[in-house]
Amino acid sequence: MRLLLVEDDPTLRAQLRLGLEDAGYAVDEADNGRDAQFQGDTEPYDAVVLDLGLPLVDGLTVLKRWRDAGRATPVLILTARDNWSDKVSGIDAGADDYLTKPFHMEELLARLRGLIRRAAGQASPVLRCGELALDTRSGRVTLAGQTVALTSHEYKVLDYLMHRPGTVVSRAELTEHIYAQDFDRDSNTIEVFVGRLRKKLPPGLIETVRGQGYRLAAA
Repeated sequence: MRLLLVEDDPTLRAQLRLGLEDAGYAVDEADNGRDAQFQGDTEPYDAVVLDLGLPLVDGLTVLKRWRDAGRATPVLILTARDNWSDKVSGIDAGADDYLTKPFHMEELLARLRGLIRRAAGQASPVLRCGELALDTRSGRVTLAGQTVALTSHEYKVLDYLMHRPGTVVSRAELTEHIYAQDFDRDSNTIEVFVGRLRKKLPPGLIETVRGQGYRLAAA
């Protein structure tokens, strides 16, 4: 999953990026509202972490512009500890959730998992497809109760597909959602990751739709 992290404090932004990347996310950054709005308008993010107190254009204005343009990307806003009015304004402007500073990284990750699941129409933190299960909290994948060992990129591909069972996902879409903007992307490697996954999963679970991409067979 690919996130946009918008925070003007360089120390906090670096800490958040490290925590998000450790949790398996591909992370792009912005330190002001103008750049954040442009990136959100032009890149396909799975969620945005948005501080409201930004230079050039404030976070609330950025959020309103996204929503006015019909952009439905889940947005988690960060607010000051006692500024309850920011929370109300943020939710009214279209935010999906908020987190008050200071906060624990574990809570931020839990809220992001929830936002991404709900955006994909998934209610449970454990995604299932037949006997295959992916626990979004622990990153553990099991098949008939037995752990399936995956590399980080294999996991990212499977995670994205399991959030969209029965949906055709192109190689380009997978590439856009498992790599950050500054990563040297190569969509051909997606074929490699899918090939490796197929060797570890039941036959036919990941289908190839000729000329379109891949589809996780809905259980």
